[in-house]
Amino acid sequence: MTSATLLTPARSSSRPDDASSTGSLRTDQRSYIRALVVLDATVLTLAVLVGYAARFGEAAPSGTHVPYVLVAPGLVLAWLISLKVLRCYDDRVIGYGADEYRRVSMAGLRLAGATAIAGYVADVGVSRGFLAISFAVGTVGLEVARFAARKRLHRARSRGAGWSRRVLVVGDTAHVLELVHTLRREPYAGYQVVGACIPDALLAPVAQRLDDVPVVGSFRGIPEAAAAIGADTVAVTACGELTATRLRRLGWQLEGTGIDLVLAPALTDVAGPRIHTRPVAGLPLIHVEAPEFRGVRKLVKGFVDRSVSLVALALLLPLLAVIALAVKLDSRGPVLFRQTRVGQGGREFGVFKFRTMVLNADVLLAELAARNETDGLMFKMRHDPRVTRVGRLLRKWSLDELPQLVNVLLGQMSLVGPRPPLPSEVARYDGDVARRLLVKPGITGLWQVSGRSDLSWEDGIRLDLYYVENWSLTADLTILWKTLGAVVNSRGAY
Repeated sequence: MTSATLLTPARSSSRPDDASSTGSLRTDQRSYIRALVVLDATVLTLAVLVGYAARFGEAAPSGTHVPYVLVAPGLVLAWLISLKVLRCYDDRVIGYGADEYRRVSMAGLRLAGATAIAGYVADVGVSRGFLAISFAVGTVGLEVARFAARKRLHRARSRGAGWSRRVLVVGDTAHVLELVHTLRREPYAGYQVVGACIPDALLAPVAQRLDDVPVVGSFRGIPEAAAAIGADTVAVTACGELTATRLRRLGWQLEGTGIDLVLAPALTDVAGPRIHTRPVAGLPLIHVEAPEFRGVRKLVKGFVDRSVSLVALALLLPLLAVIALAVKLDSRGPVLFRQTRVGQGGREFGVFKFRTMVLNADVLLAELAARNETDGLMFKMRHDPRVTRVGRLLRKWSLDELPQLVNVLLGQMSLVGPRPPLPSEVARYDGDVARRLLVKPGITGLWQVSGRSDLSWEDGIRLDLYYVENWSLTADLTILWKTLGAVVNSRGAY
């Protein structure tokens, strides 16, 4: 597809005033930050009260002259200042990514260390039990409160409400469209594309659009175009005409305007821990570490997988027995269904599941092939007649996958990883998709917490490859936590 076919005349329509829209978004942003401050202050006040009650009970502390009526509010105020100093209310941090949680935790840890040192130097007899409980409860409470506030913001952004950054995308047509699609894939991240600037050679005498994004100028007037549409962020994509000198001058032109400059590299789907920026001769070189498929971290992951699966099987034994009885009474056939799947390195193994379909499900598949509701190599059908009554309930809550804990215990699977594919799917893999087999498949993964069966084949593969390239123990814990929400909400489960 040529760039000429990507550019279409803009339809004439009445648009809301950009300045008014920008003012409304900034008001929403300030309101959200103020609400965060109030929320944090409330959580910290409760934490200090819990610390006092847990340490001293209802009686006033005896044997001390420390005025806790002043210490408690002073601690809350100092904690709020610590959050401010570590930029926990910076609009570049809040609302998306792990940096917000990391900074909130660091604010509590640094204040705890400073308090301990100050108390030792000044020889103030503040109860260490009171401080320890207050800091522990406060740090956990802040993280939970930030998580709840973020989820509410994400829901608002997904509906087109809530504050988001207004982005002017700059680059050639192909890269502009790619970045627009990437940002719109996750609207909860808070980047709303409101316009584009393209090279002079692609401009036409009539108004143009890239898909539904209006072209508002060329590379010669980027700051003016951003101001005209009320953009607060300029995102520059890869483009041969945007040399290092022009980018540096663009940064100078945006100084003092309140408009941020963001560079979107051509390298995608690489997580932050693998990226290191190193200045060389005034040029910020991005160093990308190779994915880690072996080593100590891999051994730790295997140990954690097997330990957790063993404990989970022991705790879930009564539930497993009830499910097995329900499957047996509901329909004729075995309780467990063992299916051949492909694991790490292309090795085949038998994955265990509670049976959710009738006995002749494989025979009926040929008759239902034309009714497949997904693209790619998988067969998915929202109302599959082969699924039993108990099977629908098990699938809704993902209980049919609990026996896969045995596969994890045997070392064939991991708790978190790509979806285990069928041999027929693997036979049709190309070189890129085959990278899914570099790690063990998982009971859950990015595919499950991002929509499961509602995902397209392409999106599912993209998420699996992202996990393969960027896995970490921290990411695994995050995915396991999000899996609970995905199961409770039954997103994409059928």
